Amino acid sequence: MLVIGVDIGTSSTKGVLVTPDGDVLATATRAHGMSMPRPGWAEMDAEQVWWGDVVAVTRELTEAAGARPVAAVCVSGVGPCLLLTDAELRPVRPAVLYGIDMRATAEIERLTEHFGAEAILARGMSELTTQAVGPKLAWVRRHEPDAWQRARRWFSSNSYVVAKLTGAYVLDHHTASQCDPLYDMHRADWAHDWLAEVAPGLPAPRLAWPGEVVGHVLPAAAEATGLAPGTPVCAGTVDAWAEALSAGVRRPGDRMLMYGSTMFFVHMLATPAAHPGMWNTAGVYPGTWSTAAGMSTSGTLTDWVRRLTGGAPFAELVTAARNVPPGSDGLVLLPYFAGERTPIFDPRARGVVAGLTLNHGPGHLFRAAYEGIAYGIRQILDLLDATAGPAGRTVAVGGGTQGGLWTQIVSDVCGREQVVPAQSIGASYGDAQLAAVAAGLAPADADWAVEGRRVTPEPANHAVYAELAAIYDGLYPATRDAVHRLAALQENAGRGAGAS
Repeated sequence: MLVIGVDIGTSSTKGVLVTPDGDVLATATRAHGMSMPRPGWAEMDAEQVWWGDVVAVTRELTEAAGARPVAAVCVSGVGPCLLLTDAELRPVRPAVLYGIDMRATAEIERLTEHFGAEAILARGMSELTTQAVGPKLAWVRRHEPDAWQRARRWFSSNSYVVAKLTGAYVLDHHTASQCDPLYDMHRADWAHDWLAEVAPGLPAPRLAWPGEVVGHVLPAAAEATGLAPGTPVCAGTVDAWAEALSAGVRRPGDRMLMYGSTMFFVHMLATPAAHPGMWNTAGVYPGTWSTAAGMSTSGTLTDWVRRLTGGAPFAELVTAARNVPPGSDGLVLLPYFAGERTPIFDPRARGVVAGLTLNHGPGHLFRAAYEGIAYGIRQILDLLDATAGPAGRTVAVGGGTQGGLWTQIVSDVCGREQVVPAQSIGASYGDAQLAAVAAGLAPADADWAVEGRRVTPEPANHAVYAELAAIYDGLYPATRDAVHRLAALQENAGRGAGAS
């Protein structure tokens, strides 16, 4: 018996075919992109990208399985997202993505004023930010009434795929706990009174835990995916938490640093707590809790630099960056190219490159991007230490851990050790583990993570970065008013382009 895990990421969908012991027999990947129709907006076509990718990846994996049966499947994805569909699961508009979509700033302010900041923090244990789904529901209701009138269901990425596979209208507790202010952390249930105010007439999905079997593959979905009719399907969850599970980040004090299209942080808690400035959530399993933080750009920024400098392969740019000394010869970059989430929560923040000279080249700019993200990571790790307590260990995961330069820069900037797992597949591997447990093929406490290597800081480099980190810390306050004015001009230009 085998299991399948699939993860829908920001830039690709990845799937794995795995044995009950955690051995990977096959992988499949489909690249995709997101749409940014206006500054601060981030969307995806759920039917073509989410469902289309899962169909393609799952069919490839079932073909690789041959005659060996697939006992269960689990899907995770970017989130929390907002997808509205009609009763037949047809999207009424593109899916609004997680915190990198910053359109609902006015709704954040309105809902915070309406319900009260203290009441929201007490009930949901998180402040309203661009990560929250509630303001995005309010935005669609206010700005796109036609789409709202046609909507009958709402989903995140994994729950939409579950509905397409099984017909079940369900959302996992972890994703729901990021749908502020609609989830009550104390009761582990919807905040039904607030939900009725924010999304009147729109029924809430049933709640389930990520590893819970919530349905079975329907005949039509079986024909599309290659899965056998009746195959059990788990609820799944947000990709970062599935990736944390894959890396063995599950005990209080464990911390994950995910190098992906965006940078994301998960810190496991012993008890639920409200840490202002963080996203405080339910965990993957009942009775577990976490706090989290996230930056708005990471891999997307390094890809921008790659394209800007002529589209050279990443390996070439990494080599060029490796030949540049720490500090990029006096270049400091603010990585706020799509606004920023933690720690400043400023959708109108913008990228700044300070210190440019005619002597700087592509390698300098690429290394400065790595370093700028690392300075932001340093701020967030310090904030996590102050709010959730020091980490027992920091596990680094994601595509950005490959090659070694970026993780070394982060350790040098932050003065911290990172553990990199031997298995680097990511969230889809965590999904497979959830599926194996749900199918009874692995024990409930199964942990497939194996340590691969450790990244330790170089003292000499850390000393160089300490001075530049201080410059970084002062750069945002010094440029904030100017970039806010520029952001307003960009937003006005975007509205003009949309109207034409």
